[in-house]
Amino acid sequence: MEVQTILQFKSDYMRRLTDDTGIFQHTKFGVPDRSKGYTTDDNARALIAAVLLYSSKKDPVTLALIHTYISFIHHAQNTDGNFRNFMDYNRTFVEDSGSEDCQGRTVWALGFALAHSSSLPDNLLNTCRYLINQALPLIDTLGSPRSGAYAIIGLSYLIETPRALTYSFPYPHTPSTAEEKAFLPRAVIIDLIDKMAARLHNQYTRNKGNGWNWFEDSLTYGNSMLPWALLKASHISGKVSLKETAKESLDFLASNTFSKEGYYKPIGSHGWLLRDEKAAPYDEQPIEACEMLLACKEAAIVLQDPAYLKYAALCYEWYLGHNSLKIPLIDPQTGACYDGIHETGLNLNQGSESIISFSIAQSVMHHE
Repeated sequence: MEVQTILQFKSDYMRRLTDDTGIFQHTKFGVPDRSKGYTTDDNARALIAAVLLYSSKKDPVTLALIHTYISFIHHAQNTDGNFRNFMDYNRTFVEDSGSEDCQGRTVWALGFALAHSSSLPDNLLNTCRYLINQALPLIDTLGSPRSGAYAIIGLSYLIETPRALTYSFPYPHTPSTAEEKAFLPRAVIIDLIDKMAARLHNQYTRNKGNGWNWFEDSLTYGNSMLPWALLKASHISGKVSLKETAKESLDFLASNTFSKEGYYKPIGSHGWLLRDEKAAPYDEQPIEACEMLLACKEAAIVLQDPAYLKYAALCYEWYLGHNSLKIPLIDPQTGACYDGIHETGLNLNQGSESIISFSIAQSVMHHE
């Protein structure tokens, strides 16, 4: 009963942060901060959360949220396939192109939506397919490891879900034109995943050493996406080297983010963890708990090791109070999620990234 109550609060709070344009980026406590506008990053992540909610409870309010988030992403895409990120409250994008992370995160969200296509209307799924197809030429140019990792995960969903690769028609249809046959080409996507995964693997091999089993000389944000991407890629290609690197790096990350007292403690964003130094204790961000949870769930499947499910459970419990403060991050009055743990206690703002992260974690742990 308690879980269902939290689920209802969560859905309502996400709706309150969303207008007819998209989900707002930040709040002042629990009220949307219109001066900060919107981002494609948050609308993409919100799409994942809304798809999960709709999969378990097919209500029209959540379906309307999915429409809004996909519409925002569509409007964000340039003709060359790049997704712009920051939009002000006047519905004007304030940049010509978005960051590499924005490209990767958006592909992740679109691929995820297509992997859960059995519960969504065909016209929404066709839009997701179109947007990914438009973005494909730019994905291979992504240089940062995290942007590539997000993209690998999104594209892997397409390969794992064969029906995701073709347009849905209301009648029997066989692709006939050259344009249709070139749409989301499976072989090209597999090759793209393989190339990006090889780059990640090679970066890891060059950088690790002396007990530092990581891709870079620091643990910063979105760390778990890197081993998660290699787990996905290894599952598709069957390459043992990718699986070994994924396990070794994920275990290293776990050794630095699960405390001796038995709770999850993400790397603090105020200083991160530099090689051969101590981790910054604050701020702990809700998104890190969500992404680590997802990576550990994947590891349990690909590595066939249920021990990773215990790590995933600890990540979820971080939101509920099994954390360094021993305080829940969920507002019992609204179901919203506080923006993290900092040196003086909870960050009392309740922005979209936080509720989206908890929403995804909640759905994956209880309803997926």
